[in-house]
Amino acid sequence: MKNIKLHVCVMLMIVIAELIGVKSFSVGPGKIVLLPMLYALIIGIFTTPRFLNIMKQKEMEDASSLIGLTLMLLMARYGTLVGPTLPKIISASPALILQEFGNLGTVLVGVPLAVFFGLKRETIGAAHSIAREPNIALVGERYGLDTPEGRGVMGVYISGTVFGTIFFGLMASFCAALGIFHPYALAMASGVGSASMMSSAVGALAVMYPQMADQLAAFGAASNMLSGLDGLYMSIWLALPLTEYLYKKCCIVKYGHVLTKEEEQ
Repeated sequence: MKNIKLHVCVMLMIVIAELIGVKSFSVGPGKIVLLPMLYALIIGIFTTPRFLNIMKQKEMEDASSLIGLTLMLLMARYGTLVGPTLPKIISASPALILQEFGNLGTVLVGVPLAVFFGLKRETIGAAHSIAREPNIALVGERYGLDTPEGRGVMGVYISGTVFGTIFFGLMASFCAALGIFHPYALAMASGVGSASMMSSAVGALAVMYPQMADQLAAFGAASNMLSGLDGLYMSIWLALPLTEYLYKKCCIVKYGHVLTKEEEQ
């Protein structure tokens, strides 16, 4: 908290990102919405020792300790969006809860692909979820972050933050353009536990349905909060055990046997 250099650099990143503002452009029937959060992340990457070396190791460690505090403020903001539309959200609560089972699709699709492309124990961390903050904490507690599983979950976390926002914004726009799904359903589907991905998808939907902007933000925020709450238990009791089981089966298919610890190095 007393690292003045860190706070000054973060403030400058925020100012630059906000000055750039929200940028959107059309791709076919869809629309990609680029949010200031993405610019801030990219600027932050270039300040690290590997690039411009503005942020030293101390600043990086201090910044990581503040993630929990910033997430608390973000969730408080979501609460202010959910409150005014609570009756509508309650009426849709079964759909909001049941959608969490859809996240198991990450395991069923991700594990075979990861093993096919040559990942080993990294598959467990990378494919058991979309790898947001609660999942990082789970993998860190279960395996440790300085392990193949930890590298897998962190790799997907960073990739999701950079590319997931673009993908979600584009996918939401394309799905809305099809006219098959109600905008509320698309907003609920965007809440997979990632604030950046949800914001990108809801932002794209709000551009297409400006008269529903507040309701879309509320449904997206409520869905995102529920995914963060029950999604962690889903990962502990279903997704992670299923990932371990499917990983072994896929290894048998590819290598002919379950890999030993030496082979997984």
